[in-house]
Amino acid sequence: MNPTAKQNLSKVPEVTFIFWIIKIAATTLGETGGDAVSMSMELGYLVGTGIFAAVFVGAVVAQIKAPRFYPFLYWATIIASTTVGTTLADYADRSLGIGYAGGASLLFILLMASLATWHWALGSVSVNTVSSPKAEMFYWVTIMFSQTLGTAVGDWTADSAGLGYTGGVIIFGSLLALVVAAYLWTNLSRTALFWSAFILTRPLGAVVGDFLDKPTDSGGLALSRYTASAALLGFIVACILIFPQRPAKGAAHG
Repeated sequence: MNPTAKQNLSKVPEVTFIFWIIKIAATTLGETGGDAVSMSMELGYLVGTGIFAAVFVGAVVAQIKAPRFYPFLYWATIIASTTVGTTLADYADRSLGIGYAGGASLLFILLMASLATWHWALGSVSVNTVSSPKAEMFYWVTIMFSQTLGTAVGDWTADSAGLGYTGGVIIFGSLLALVVAAYLWTNLSRTALFWSAFILTRPLGAVVGDFLDKPTDSGGLALSRYTASAALLGFIVACILIFPQRPAKGAAHG
């Protein structure tokens, strides 16, 4: 297969500025949407995780079977991963009683193991090489772990560390700024920087989502989880429609 044909098989979007805007909105939606089901609907973390896990698995199967890149399918799968990440992290942290530190540590190990196994099996964890079902499977498993880890870290920072939602936004926003600076002014691995930014956007979305829907006496705005989720979903759809996205192009391994 020639390189051009292989590039056309990529079913993940090119990483651009709008990619990160949508990613942050999607992770925030994952927090408000996950809380809407587990808390507002009072279904609990375990049932919420079961619901979103089923949606996520279905979306991943559809994504892998798709013949080409479909923006709405891709971002629906991202949203599914971040909602299941929210309820799964909350279940591990709160219902299982291992706490934020224990949950975050366990998820970090799983994430690193996923990346290491992916690199060992295929030689690269670059998103620009995600052009086969096997690579896609590794990609989505890694994303699911990163989304779940991000929720645990975000909650840990805002709650247990006592920094609050504003403090969490400042911390994770600053860390993302450092990653951007490294991208612009250093020769560090673009693949490592991508996954660093991808992971950091999740706790940022977690604290922003909590800030929107948590009670005012807890430092939040006490907005309806349904309203916040609907507004975020509308924003994401608008971004996809207004800013056309292209599939990622092949690149050197990193």
